[in-house]
Parts: sequence; structure tokens; C-alpha cells
Amino acid sequence: MTQTPLAPRVHDTPPPARTGRARVLLRLLAVVSCLPYLSLKVAWLAGSQVGIPDGSPLLDDRTTMAVANGGTVLMDGSVVVLALLLTQAWGRRVPAWLLILPLWAASGLLLPIMTGFPLQLLVGALTGQAPGAADSRSFLDDWVFMLVYPGFIVQGLALGTLFALYARDRWGHLWQGSLRDLPPSPTGPALRVAAVAASLLAVVPASMHLVWASGSTAGLDRTRIAERTEDFYALQALDALFVVATAAGALLLAFRRTGGLSLKVPLALAWAGSGAVGCTGAWLSLASLARVDDLADGPTAAMGLTYAVQMLIGMLVITLGAYFFSERAATARTAGVRP
Repeated sequence: MTQTPLAPRVHDTPPPARTGRARVLLRLLAVVSCLPYLSLKVAWLAGSQVGIPDGSPLLDDRTTMAVANGGTVLMDGSVVVLALLLTQAWGRRVPAWLLILPLWAASGLLLPIMTGFPLQLLVGALTGQAPGAADSRSFLDDWVFMLVYPGFIVQGLALGTLFALYARDRWGHLWQGSLRDLPPSPTGPALRVAAVAASLLAVVPASMHLVWASGSTAGLDRTRIAERTEDFYALQALDALFVVATAAGALLLAFRRTGGLSLKVPLALAWAGSGAVGCTGAWLSLASLARVDDLADGPTAAMGLTYAVQMLIGMLVITLGAYFFSERAATARTAGVRP
């Protein structure tokens, strides 16, 4: 079997940070795009009800709302920290796990918005219905979504591009070549078990999302049933697609049966899919437990199971990826290639 060299030169230390104009501009975009969301959250923490209509579930428990708003301020503020980390020299010295985990979570939370919001707009244009019209009036004013969601999309694009550039500079040698070029793996059996387990688990959320996308109310709570709109069905289909992408990426990495397929393809599927599936599941579980979103009457057992299984899938696949890259890095060190 032919093995693609991991890199042409030996590097004992990470390459120096590059801070060209493009990266500086992307960093600025990432930071500025946080301002609308952060401004609203700070206003709500200060007691303002701007954008929150009377009767909204958000007003039922002020303490829970304050805790949730404080947490989301920290989450969005971390985008600023990550944008700096990806473009500063000190960011090269950050341990890989300390960088990868928050970026995986960020991509997992932002990607469904980056794909889902344009899809909602498209559905709205075709049906003449505003995105989320049924639930946004009782939860938040429509203009809030139109203000903050474009900001999330810019955050995702800017932060994602910065990470891709950073990862290429620091770890690009680890994903060169195609699946057929990968050497035999001592952890291959464990990776295949994890991939199969994730794929079997994926049947649960994929099935539920497709059932809901088809118009069935099986397993949905009363609030969700009453507030379904046309874009709800489209978003459920999108959620099912993320689950399928996750399973496909994991299986391709573990079994390596597709010959000349670029290694970047399964890695991208596994990264994006596991983040979207796992982090969305975790977010919806936390939100429903805290009763801070439109699931005010609490999730049904089917919804809770779906979210929990999504979290398991996300953790399995990101762990599979961690072992894959650890093995590649070990091979690189053995060959005298930069770590």
C-alpha cells in the first residue's frame, strides 16, 4: 500500500502565526458580529424587555432567564477569545484539546443556524410565511431573529475560515492524501466499533426527525405541535441530514473502503455532523430542562431520548476523531515530521 508522506520537512516547533490582512479582517468580522447578540443579552440582564413580548415564557422565571443570559453571554464572548487565539502568536502554544473542543462546540451550535436560517427564509419566500412566525411572537419579537441570526452566520463564516487557516498551518500534514493512503491502524478495531455504534444510534434521531419532517406529531409535545410551521418540517429534514452526515463520516474514517476519496471529505462530514448533532442535542436538553425556550411544557420522552442519543453520537464521533488524529500525530513524530 502506498503511503502519502505526512510533510516534506521536519519541524520541532509549531510554525509561526500568520496575521495577514485577510486574517485581521476575518478577526474583526468575528468580533463585530457578536455585538448585536451581546447587546441584547446585556440589556436583558439589566432588566430590559426589549424584543420580548408580554406573555413570553422567558418572563416566567426571571432568575432562570438571568442565569441563561449570563451563560450565553459567556458563550458568545468566547467567540472573541477564539478569534484572537486563531490570529495571535500565543495561540500557537495552546494545547490542541483546549482549542479543538470549544471550536467543535462553536461550529456545532453555529452550523445549524448558518444552514437553517437561510432555509427558513427560502421556505418563507415560497410560502409567504415569516420564519418561525407561529412561535416567535410568543417567544421573541420577529425582529430579534432577523437581527441576531445574520450575526451568527457571519460569526460562523469568519471563525470557521480562521480555524481552517490555523489548522492548515499547524496540522495540515495530518490530513494529506486519500483514504487508501492511510496505513494500517493498531486502533482500527476500536475505531470500527465506535463508528458502528454511532451509526446504529443514529437510527433513532434520524428516524424521529424524518417522522416529524413528514408531518407526524408522534413524540412531540403540545407546544411544539401547536407551533409547527412550514419551516419546521424543513428544519427537521435538515437535522436528519446532519445525523446521516455524521454516521457517513465516521464509517468512512473507520472502514476506509472508498479508495481515492480525499481524507478531507470524511473528516469534514464527521466534524460538522457530530458538532451539529451532539451540540444541538445538548443545547435542546439544557434549554428544555431550564424551560427557557419554546418547549415550555417540557419535552416528551421521545424528544428527550432523541436529544440524549444525539449527545452520545456527538461524543462518540469526536472521540473517534481524537484517536484518529492522535495516531496520525504519533506516526508523524516517529517519522521525524513536525508534531
